[in-house]
Amino acid sequence: MLKDITLGQYFPVESPVHHLDARTKLILSFAFIIVLFLAHGFWAYVLCAAGVIGVTLLSRIRFRMLLKSLKPIAFLAVFTALLNMLYTPGQILWEFWIFHITKEGLVTAVYMVVRIMLLVASTSLLTYTTSPVALTDAIENLFRPLSRIHLPVHEFAMMMTIALRFIPTLIEETEKIMNAQKARGADFESGNLLKRAKALVPVLVPLFVSAFRRADELSVAMECRLYRGGSGRTRLKELKMGKNDGAAYAVTCVFFVCVFVLTRMLP
Repeated sequence: MLKDITLGQYFPVESPVHHLDARTKLILSFAFIIVLFLAHGFWAYVLCAAGVIGVTLLSRIRFRMLLKSLKPIAFLAVFTALLNMLYTPGQILWEFWIFHITKEGLVTAVYMVVRIMLLVASTSLLTYTTSPVALTDAIENLFRPLSRIHLPVHEFAMMMTIALRFIPTLIEETEKIMNAQKARGADFESGNLLKRAKALVPVLVPLFVSAFRRADELSVAMECRLYRGGSGRTRLKELKMGKNDGAAYAVTCVFFVCVFVLTRMLP
């Protein structure tokens, strides 16, 4: 399961999506999330799924990696679907005691699962195709107006990017600790859910120690490089939008209009 968590990983591949400005990808990702929550109806979700598949093909990211990012949320998706099936009022298809499955509940459950999957897939594509440095610069650039009211925009962007960057590192560290515990006779797979949760307690202590050690090493490395925050800093690569970014905005606008039209005309 830990190997399936790919959030925060970056895959350097030569593709049109990788060459887009990081701000463009960040803005379009947030816009897609908003449209995803506003969309309704079978054909609207089909179009949204086609959009994610199209971007995946353009980015040359393997579908296996995209499916891998969906595995950790499988339980959440199933749990959400069950809640919608059992507690959405409407035409009853099956009933037992206080539980009942309705036609409207089934439709809502399917839409909700598709929405969650597309949400995670689009977010994963953002981190897969954007380096942590570019993502930091994009976040800082987009939130720069907030610095006028003395908000630490640079520190906020740096904090978010470091958190994303260290997710794969902490996952790898957790796997090493669990393998070491298994070699000493620990059992993480047998028993009920409570027993498995208790078995993970010996993993948490060395994991927290390792995380604090890495944080201390990172802070020392930043101090040795005379890091002093965002004031007066220069960048090796300046963010610059080109023709491809304009084309991406235009295609995305047409895509969003089509989704809204399908939502209104074919509910």
